Amino acid sequence: MHANAANRLLHHYRATARDLPWRARPGEPAPDPYRVWLSEVMLQQTTVAAVTPRFLRFVERWPTVEALAGAADEDILGEWAGLGYYARARNLIACARAVAVRGGFPETEEELRKLPGLGAYTAAAVAAIAFRQQAVVIDTNVERVVARLFALTAKTDVRAAAEAFWPPEHSGDFAQALMDLGATICRPKSSACSACPLLPDCKAAALGTPEAFPAKAAKKAKPHRFGVAWWSRHGEAVRLVRRPPKGMLGGMAALPGPEWCSEQPAANPIAIVRHEFTHFTLDLLIVPADHDEGWWQPLAELAKVGLPSLYRKAVDAALAAEREPRLAA
Repeated sequence: MHANAANRLLHHYRATARDLPWRARPGEPAPDPYRVWLSEVMLQQTTVAAVTPRFLRFVERWPTVEALAGAADEDILGEWAGLGYYARARNLIACARAVAVRGGFPETEEELRKLPGLGAYTAAAVAAIAFRQQAVVIDTNVERVVARLFALTAKTDVRAAAEAFWPPEHSGDFAQALMDLGATICRPKSSACSACPLLPDCKAAALGTPEAFPAKAAKKAKPHRFGVAWWSRHGEAVRLVRRPPKGMLGGMAALPGPEWCSEQPAANPIAIVRHEFTHFTLDLLIVPADHDEGWWQPLAELAKVGLPSLYRKAVDAALAAEREPRLAA
């Protein structure tokens, strides 16, 4: 079953592959490893639709890994603003500089894993797609397709099944074929099984319950935290600081304020914004206060510093509260 199913999937991919700016079409020379690596870092927990315009802006501004390595941290972090998961941006900077020092990306999965911020998935993806190395690439889409194909309840069983299923050649195309299948046909909900080239072999489809695989873990309630952002405005400028290089939103521009905590602070905010992070939710209280740390940033030029979504919302809420004074939730 494995060889026939794999060949059918590759044939389907060659006919239906998505056009993405970091990809090479099936049969074309391998894509630039810089573009593959950059796209894979951006796509972690972020959709293709959100990444595509940001990717194009990045490669227009920094067309090579050497150009990115030579850029200022604050410029890269500012360009990253809005993509979230800011540890990725810090790892991006460290990795670009390590690659520039060594003169290029290594070609093997093992050597790629030694670069800053490259985990098992990204190293395998770059090795397979950019360097045509044999590597088993498992992202969320691949995991779901393999789990359904073999009716695997436990995600821990997916890798062994994927390794047995993976063809000895065309590893990069096969990985992207599975990614496309998971994104367009074998979706988390409302799978289009009738259009799937793997339907004749899919055990989950035969059972009539594809969406039951893999089993979903029960969601845990997220803890809640509180923060204070000091709102200091002078005419058409607002006071901003740069957050510490490590930790949440590390190195990003922000409104000044103390560290976040688990207890609601005693404050009289003009506005409150709620934000959801991966592991917790946050209520940020915007409180008027004089502050001399950081710099004055013209409101008309906020886009140039790349405020994270949390602080962009906070600025908007504060400005709205000034126009119509009231507590905004």
